[in-house]
Amino acid sequence: MESRVNPGGLLAAVDMGSNSFRLEIGQLPNGRYRRIDYLKETVRLGAGLDANGMLTEDAAQRGLACLRHFAQRLNGFETGQVRAVATQTLREARNRNAFLLRAQEALGHPIEVISGREEARLIYAGVAHLQPGDERRLVIDIGGRSTELILGQGRTPLVAESFGVGCVGLSMRYFEDGRISEAGFRAAQVAAGAELEEALQPFAPVHWTQAMGSSGTAGAVSQLLAASGITDGRITPAGLRWCIERCIAAGRTDRIEMPGLKPERRAVLPGGLAILYTLAAHFDIRALWPAKGALRQGVIVDLHERLLALQRQRPRDMRDATVAELQRRFDVEAGQAERVASVAMALFDGAMPEADTDMRRELAWACALHEVGLMVSHHDHHRHSAYLLAHVDAPGFSQSQQRRIGDLVLAQRGGLRKVEPQLASETFAWQALCLRLAVIKCHARGAVDPRALSLRAAGRDALLGFSPAWAQSHPRTLFLLQEEAATWQRSGPLRLVLPGA
Repeated sequence: MESRVNPGGLLAAVDMGSNSFRLEIGQLPNGRYRRIDYLKETVRLGAGLDANGMLTEDAAQRGLACLRHFAQRLNGFETGQVRAVATQTLREARNRNAFLLRAQEALGHPIEVISGREEARLIYAGVAHLQPGDERRLVIDIGGRSTELILGQGRTPLVAESFGVGCVGLSMRYFEDGRISEAGFRAAQVAAGAELEEALQPFAPVHWTQAMGSSGTAGAVSQLLAASGITDGRITPAGLRWCIERCIAAGRTDRIEMPGLKPERRAVLPGGLAILYTLAAHFDIRALWPAKGALRQGVIVDLHERLLALQRQRPRDMRDATVAELQRRFDVEAGQAERVASVAMALFDGAMPEADTDMRRELAWACALHEVGLMVSHHDHHRHSAYLLAHVDAPGFSQSQQRRIGDLVLAQRGGLRKVEPQLASETFAWQALCLRLAVIKCHARGAVDPRALSLRAAGRDALLGFSPAWAQSHPRTLFLLQEEAATWQRSGPLRLVLPGA
């Protein structure tokens, strides 16, 4: 089913950060960004990770309450108009899947967990679109539990990395219970420097002419420096030293008083200042300019481009380019991938003609990449493929979507119990069945007729169709199809029915 969402209409991004949740509603008429509405709530999700990496119930409830509030504003929005992304805290949380189920119910829209590099790419997309320029830029985004660095020129990110240090995590560890000291700042800067040390060469000053700070921490420090008359909004080493001295003089986070500083920012300001000062010293940043764009705008820009791609006869976006690059990197036999895709998509369209466009595309991507694991070993290559697809850097894809594709690839052969939880989804079950049937049909790795097999859904029954003449001329494939029917009979949620059965 093709999306009817107008790319130039209202689009919404939900940014579930480690410190704050944000809802941005905007539109891009003629490609020009226009903000319609913006909501922000300090949730401190990152402060709710316990020593075992589990998200506490108190933190979960804060997040759910915020998402319910956002859901009220999103009333009337179609799923295709909204993209919700979660970042470092939910990348880390061991119980994230349980929380995501509750969070999606509260918001009323799917939520994707994105990788650090994908977060960095989207941050740069937001900055580059709202603040265009041709010079080489270093964009810095300090979040609650991660810091993203992006080197780019124009609209193109050249190097994008994410580092596991943020203002919430650093503040909790080195300014415990809100106590601020000079020793705490020194220790925090050493910890930040250790995490960021590997960035020294790829992001060295020789590679850029302008440094920009995106989103929360940089924006807050820029505002307080300007409000205090220390700078015109630029973040400088001298300005950062002034801020640090004011924090040390206050002695506690709840006593920090500076013009332009919002009360909810006090608790995480010392950690953010420690990271900023470390970056300024290590990368010789003499002036960090506040950037207009951020992750949330990048998400809307990316969603806009996806919707534009869907309007074309052959939709293609960054994810298609990523798939092609992964095929090249892992030396995938493109002809076999295309044969499997042609059969699988014909079967899926016959069984689920009203399926969502993204479901079709995920199946097509799984077909294109189902043999990447052959680069590791022929034995159990489906398991190697699934692992690679769940963990490889894949620009344009969320971690959630990568895992779904990896699960599909894992399901391409063998027993079904290894993907039993995923088969609870009816769509996944049909996707997996179509992929498995296509792999069987193409097992000889030669030319195939995608129309030789047909598939139709009748409740839980998957009615496979083929002519007696085809069956007679393909006895080995028929044998494998009969074995496949037996596999689904034993442990599948669907019943594969062959002609005459």
